[in-house]
This record gives sequence, C-alpha cells and structure tokens, in this order.
Amino acid sequence: MKNHSDIDLIEACKKNSRKHQEILYLKYFDKMYGMCLRHTSDETVSMSVVNDGFLKVFKNISRFKHKGSFEGWIRRIVYNSLLDYFRKSSKDQMFIELDSRLNFNDTDDNIDYKELLALVDTLPENSKSVFIMHTIEGYNHKEIAEIKGIPVGTSKWYLSNAKKKLRELLQKNRVQQIII
Repeated sequence: MKNHSDIDLIEACKKNSRKHQEILYLKYFDKMYGMCLRHTSDETVSMSVVNDGFLKVFKNISRFKHKGSFEGWIRRIVYNSLLDYFRKSSKDQMFIELDSRLNFNDTDDNIDYKELLALVDTLPENSKSVFIMHTIEGYNHKEIAEIKGIPVGTSKWYLSNAKKKLRELLQKNRVQQIII
C-alpha cells in the first residue's frame, strides 16, 4: 500500500473517497483499538467503539483545523466514543480498572470512576494534563512532548509526579475510610 500523508487522506476523505477512508482507517486502527481495549478488556466492545469513533471522524473530518496532530484529533474522537459507551452501558456506576502502568501498589484494583476523576482534578495542571493524556487517552511520552511543547523527560516527570500524588491521595482516602 502506498504511503499517504495525512493531508492527502484528509482532503480525499472530505470528498467522501471510500478508498481513502479505508486507508485512513487502517493507518490508525491498531492504535485506536489498543486504546479502547485497554479500557474495556472486551474485543467486541472495543471494535464497536472504534468503528463508532471512525464514523464520527469521517462525518466531521471537514472540521479538522490542522492544529495539533491529526492522530491526536482522531484519538480524542475515539476516546469520546469510548466515554459515550460507558455512559450508555453503566448509567450511574462507572469504574476504571487501573492498569499496570499506574503501579498503585497499596490500593484496590478498581476505583470508582468519579472518585478517580475527582482526585485527578486536584493535581497540579501540568501533571494532571500529562496523566490524562498518557494514562487515559493513551498517548506516549514523545507524542505528549510534541503536543505540549516540552521535553520527553519533562513529560515523564509530570506523569511520575501525578502518580505519586494520586498514591498519596488514595492512601489518605483509604485511611479515612478505615477510621470512619
């Protein structure tokens, strides 16, 4: 398959070229599917979410402003499709399974989604942003560094700082729950 630039693919997809939509889909499928699979652990659900996301990508491709990475734009749309899936499937009770990348040694494997987001929201802005991009949205440190205009090492430090502060907050909450 010939390598197509994102700009060429975007322009062809704006013209509703099925061939180029397929090329774009295949180019980004593995990354988007992997992101969804990390959050659902269900191949069927992940496939459905990715397909819903790409449908939204193709419907809204004319809205891409060429600011930031195209892959990041796609990732955001697919991630929002993932959130839509969770909202529809679990109504008020939503859980996030903390994967091994978080490395929270002394905490429960599952944490209430709203509780985790509330704790994440208390983090310093840069640490919070990198934590969300890396752990929830699935960006790697090189991508984060490019998007935020920071060195890769700084991205890694912000993530480490976020995890450290979250461990402290989770431990504090656990102690408070035991006391109560």
